[in-house]
Amino acid sequence: MPAVRPAVLVVDDLDEKLLVMQTVLEGLDADVVLARSGSDALRELLRRDFAVVLLDVNMPDIDGFETAAMIRGYRQTATTPIIFITAYVDEMQAAEGYALGAVDYIVAPVVPEILRSKVRVFLQLFEAQRRLKEQAEERLALFAAEAARHTAEAATRRLSFLAQVGHVLEGSLDREAAVAPLVDFIHEEFGGIVAVAQMHDAAMQPRVWLAGTGSLRQPTMSELPAPLADLLVDTLAPLAAGEAMATRADLGVRELHRIGIGFNPPRSLVAACAFPLAVGARVHGVLFVAAEQAQDRWDALGEVAQRLALALENARLYRSLEQEIEVRRAAERDLQESSRRKDEFLAMLSHELRNPLAPIRNAAEVVRHAARDDRQLQWASAVLSRQVAQMRRLIDELLDVARISEGKVNLQLETLDLRVALEESVETIRPVLESRRQTLRIAAPKEAVWVRGDAGRLAQILGNLLTNAVKYTDERGDIELTLDHAGGEATLRVRDSGIGIEAELMPRIFDLFQQGERELDRSQGGLGVGLTLARRLVEMHHGSIDAFSEGPGRGAEFIVRLPCIAGIAATPAPQAAAEPRAAEQAHRCRVLVVDDNPDTAETAAIVLRLAGHELHTAGDAAEALKLAGEHAPEVVVLDIGLPGMDGYQAAGRLRQMPSMRAALLIAMTGYGSEADRARAHDAGFDLHLTKPADPQDIADAIQRHFAGPGLRRVNA
Repeated sequence: MPAVRPAVLVVDDLDEKLLVMQTVLEGLDADVVLARSGSDALRELLRRDFAVVLLDVNMPDIDGFETAAMIRGYRQTATTPIIFITAYVDEMQAAEGYALGAVDYIVAPVVPEILRSKVRVFLQLFEAQRRLKEQAEERLALFAAEAARHTAEAATRRLSFLAQVGHVLEGSLDREAAVAPLVDFIHEEFGGIVAVAQMHDAAMQPRVWLAGTGSLRQPTMSELPAPLADLLVDTLAPLAAGEAMATRADLGVRELHRIGIGFNPPRSLVAACAFPLAVGARVHGVLFVAAEQAQDRWDALGEVAQRLALALENARLYRSLEQEIEVRRAAERDLQESSRRKDEFLAMLSHELRNPLAPIRNAAEVVRHAARDDRQLQWASAVLSRQVAQMRRLIDELLDVARISEGKVNLQLETLDLRVALEESVETIRPVLESRRQTLRIAAPKEAVWVRGDAGRLAQILGNLLTNAVKYTDERGDIELTLDHAGGEATLRVRDSGIGIEAELMPRIFDLFQQGERELDRSQGGLGVGLTLARRLVEMHHGSIDAFSEGPGRGAEFIVRLPCIAGIAATPAPQAAAEPRAAEQAHRCRVLVVDDNPDTAETAAIVLRLAGHELHTAGDAAEALKLAGEHAPEVVVLDIGLPGMDGYQAAGRLRQMPSMRAALLIAMTGYGSEADRARAHDAGFDLHLTKPADPQDIADAIQRHFAGPGLRRVNA
């Protein structure tokens, strides 16, 4: 940076005098600045530093003495040299000038050589002061840089030390694996004696890790030198009692001497500190370091104590977390085992419940065929059929909830008209509506409402909602079913005039087994799973379901929203050919019914005989194989849960018989999960029906099978 030229300020109200002064001073290596008044002079002085001020005494407005007083009044110009220029000077005037800080008087007219000589002295003095100031600033900068370097080096050493401490501590979450290496590392850095005493339960002695004492690594308190053991105990005692300890406790000379002479050979300790190992209110122990040389890094040890305390706390939390995880894993295993046993129980329960239902339903069908003209028997048969259907529905709902909860239900997706599912649901619920003399109003668009879904499950959703509406609506009540679509969304609404929903129940209305207040007679029936099942099936179709009610006695409304598909052209329905008479169309065939329940086998056989088929029955797989070899049945209705050889094995044996390779095999079982259907398919069955199956469904399946090709391996 180039040096700034010194400057001389000349103050006079006469231009000719200013010109003379400027001419006289031109030979000097300095800037000459001219000012015509005291105000101008002050302005210039505040802008820059001057080596000397040449000030005329006699000036209008503000004379030289007043100007000098003002110059001395500013801190920046308080020491600037002032030389008065005057045509006359006496002792009083000179005394006043020197009192104001003047350094000299020059009488006008000035002698150029004298003026230049005096001004040159002040210029040199100004330059010398400037150099001294620069040198002082350079030295200060050097001192600051040196101090910064020392600080940076100390900080680097501290950070390096702490980084190595962190590396040691992060090696393991095990308490002992974290403490022992750290004690050794601190001893390598500080020398002397390093000890960590960790607190345990009140009934146990503290655990100690030691370095710097030879082979004594993890001594008991009794193995330590008595002075050190006493110190650690005295330090831990208040911590164990919950008393606060300073972040650092320095030991005195006497304590150091007592600890040092306790070792063999004696140690000469010059400084020692104890640091509590605490995280919040939890205290883990104390870190003790005694050095044989003066140390300036005790603060770093305080940081080490904090990090060690955090490591011990993390180890404690990790152990606690491991234990909690193990407890939860054990609980999860127990839950999984309970869930597995529950699924097995439900499957077995459904099987056992369906088994007696099958012969009951078959018997009702036999009664219906045998007593066509007896109105009481026809009524009794209808009652039996309805109650069997209700029992089957309840069993299916329980199993469906369990399977959906376990993610074991797969949707058979297809593009379908939602109006068809609506019609099927209405037809299912219509007998109950008529028995309760309830009015169902249906509003649906004329055009198709296309959705992507499982036809059976969509009908089940609507059926559950309609069943719920029928149960909770009094006789002669009103139920509304509406379907519309807009904005890529189909909306189904089921509204009833029934008992409504309490506000307290509304948030839990879709929870499993949740029902409103029931009377002792439980006239509404049900298990409280229908709405749960409906919601989960709707969600599997990427839709939503909501419930609304204004309160008890105000009815309820359920709204289902499903994504719908636009732009699918309606396909004209094929013209149905005139159906031939049943006697001409029916295919009469040889049928073998295999079931270990004689009532089930016999009643099914009777119903199929009424349809014109030739029937044989068997009670187990061995008898079935024998009869199949003798009669070569075209249809085998085979129970899965047979004693000895089960239905799957029997189906495989039947398929190996040349006469049975083209036969229709129908699996009849109380197990109705997707896995059961898949297993039946793999075993060689063409159709899977769950008990109690409608005998008419069996008859219809036989007719479809023999009516044309392409109907093999159908799961129902």
